Amino acid sequence: MTKDPEKISDLLARGVSEIIDKKNVEKKLASGKKLRVKLGIDPTGYDLHIGHAAPLLKLKAFQGLGHQVVLIIGDYTARIGDPSGLDKTRPQLTENETEKFGEEYFKQACLILDKNKTEVRWQSEWFEEFDLQTIINLTSKATLAQILAHETFSKRLKKGLPLSTHEILYPFLQGYDSVAVKADIELGAVEQKFNLLMGRTIQAAFNQPSQDIMTLNYVMGTDGRKMGKTFNNYIAIKDPANEMFGKVMSIPDDLIIPYFELATEVPLTKIKEIKIALAKGDNPRDHKARLAREIVALYHGIKGADEAEKEFNKVFKDKNLPSDILALKLKKSKLKIADLLVMAKLVSSKAEARRLIEQGGFSLNNKKITEWQKEATFNPGDIIRAGKRKFLKIE
Repeated sequence: MTKDPEKISDLLARGVSEIIDKKNVEKKLASGKKLRVKLGIDPTGYDLHIGHAAPLLKLKAFQGLGHQVVLIIGDYTARIGDPSGLDKTRPQLTENETEKFGEEYFKQACLILDKNKTEVRWQSEWFEEFDLQTIINLTSKATLAQILAHETFSKRLKKGLPLSTHEILYPFLQGYDSVAVKADIELGAVEQKFNLLMGRTIQAAFNQPSQDIMTLNYVMGTDGRKMGKTFNNYIAIKDPANEMFGKVMSIPDDLIIPYFELATEVPLTKIKEIKIALAKGDNPRDHKARLAREIVALYHGIKGADEAEKEFNKVFKDKNLPSDILALKLKKSKLKIADLLVMAKLVSSKAEARRLIEQGGFSLNNKKITEWQKEATFNPGDIIRAGKRKFLKIE
């Protein structure tokens, strides 16, 4: 095990919100003991975004120091849905859905982690064997008062919002995961603190040493709100290089440093230098470009990052058209703009098309059109731009 004090200090500081118990973790890391570091992911869709990647990068850092990382695919907790931070019950997923999503999540996680050094576990390994008596025994390990102290649960009850009984099982199941894999440390987002602490409680009830926990700061979305599919402000780790580069370049300037910390492997010493340079008046765009290169290189390699930067500069700096433009052949030349955008899949709905057009995000041959119900004539060779990064050529 690597016991380098500088590397350990970086591991415990970078992107970290809180560590319980930090002194205990420092002692374990300094001892040279090989730790079992756990991260659970609920497979709820096909895309991992760079917000999900932040704890995976932290796992990779533990892996780099020689520790055993354990990635748990939450095929059972995903069927409940993590209630943390939500004011309504999540839709329940099927077994088939969680299996498909879980396999895809693992493939994407291995873009960051060393597959050969990662212990992958599915909750079904232990929960398939649970009977009613086992569940009763598990739920006896904490009081109802403890569970209702969960911030999300207490808020919902105070507001008179629905709280389904099955949601209360979530912290117990996540906590038992730590028993099943004998975790020494568990990672999670800030909002996961209650569930992580439940792991300590459940382990103690099963006569295991209680794990330490490490909560990580959020990677905010490209619009400054929490990253997620709800706001369509996420950067998927499977995004094409050009799209990924462009999304990073669109983030607010005040997210540059947090993104460097949470979404890249640039050393903290270098990030501090960037922070100082920005405070002295450096052009944020230059540092954002480096940030975009670093993030794209993680998933597409250095060559992919270089090509993405050239393409970005070609379109946004030199004001030229992209090298590759989506082409669409129309059956009729005259139709409503909103209908065209939906047809070409440049937006997901007419409502999104309306917002885009009214906000000045639509142009036909470099001429902005802001009337969303307007009918226009489209001819072969016309160039349509939707938002900052989407282009369409009429054939």
